[in-house]
Amino acid sequence: MNESRPVLTPLERQYMEIDEKVRHAMMARIYKAIEDATAQAAEELKSTEWTDAPPAYEYFVSVAHQKLFVHLCGGDPETFQGGDPELAAHILKNGQNIVDHYFIGAKVEPGADKSPA
Repeated sequence: MNESRPVLTPLERQYMEIDEKVRHAMMARIYKAIEDATAQAAEELKSTEWTDAPPAYEYFVSVAHQKLFVHLCGGDPETFQGGDPELAAHILKNGQNIVDHYFIGAKVEPGADKSPA
């Protein structure tokens, strides 16, 4: 299947390169901050009487995800108050579209049988 791609102008190509570089650097800092938070929690808990395992990396990923979601919806990430419920629904739909397309596979054609084989 041939997919046509637009031919970018030199300025558009330059923008895309800058955007990709900046996004990559931002994500590296986010991942590093989560790793640092995980290590810091584990280290600080050693000096307490805490006997359970320290919070896992995934816990801090979830914290960041929830707070960024509320922030993106216009709410207060500290109190989880406020925010636009309609925007939240669109963001959740986008997440479902990611699941459908990338995790499950190509979308089923409209009208096709969606029952499991």
